[in-house]
Amino acid sequence: MFGTFFCTFKFKLNQVMSDITFPQEGLNFFKRLEKNNDRDWFNEHKKEFKTIETEAKKFYKTLFEMLKQHDDVDNMKMFRIYRDVRFSKDKSPYKTHFGGSYHRKKPELRGGYYLHVQPNNESFIAAGFWEPSSEDLLRIRKEFELDDNEIRKIISNKSFKNVWGDFVGDELKTAPKGFDKEHPAIDLIRKKQYIFTKKYSDKEVTSDGFINDVNASFKAVRPYFDYMSEVLTTNLNGESLI
Repeated sequence: MFGTFFCTFKFKLNQVMSDITFPQEGLNFFKRLEKNNDRDWFNEHKKEFKTIETEAKKFYKTLFEMLKQHDDVDNMKMFRIYRDVRFSKDKSPYKTHFGGSYHRKKPELRGGYYLHVQPNNESFIAAGFWEPSSEDLLRIRKEFELDDNEIRKIISNKSFKNVWGDFVGDELKTAPKGFDKEHPAIDLIRKKQYIFTKKYSDKEVTSDGFINDVNASFKAVRPYFDYMSEVLTTNLNGESLI
């Protein structure tokens, strides 16, 4: 009886979460902000923004709860709208998008998820390793130097590739110091970031199925995360580092 109740409750909870949509007003607001990116205009419309931001936070938090059903995600961070312009030529004070990241539990799990919502069909999700530490980057490169068969099998899998495509991110033009530029895995070794992205149109972002598609896409990246987590928590002999 209890099991039946729990399953029914979980089904209803999932149904409520999957029903949430991203507010069209958010995209509309950012389109207007793009043309009026100054403090006077923003202050005049701050109340409107706060209402939209509250709805957006509900979306990000709902996705967080959905992620926790299939991964050990222990933290969510939704970024503020204010830009740090100290070292930028662009002095526009406000971002024209929402962004939020989801962190997997460390040290045993590695990698992270990111959701970026921006008008004019500039929205996307990302998963992977944005700024690996120098130690992690060397460990990844050493693994690929030793054996690149497993990583290639994962990222070339048809189901995986249909969702995420190929690696994106910064890379060196040649081999990093200490690595052979003629190595068969040099295309992987010279990368500085190991990221996958998936783009969305404005219509897709505000559709009923958007949150489900994002969640399913993040779930599809798990074979990659599982492999990279194993690499980054062991040495080259396969001995645990944690």
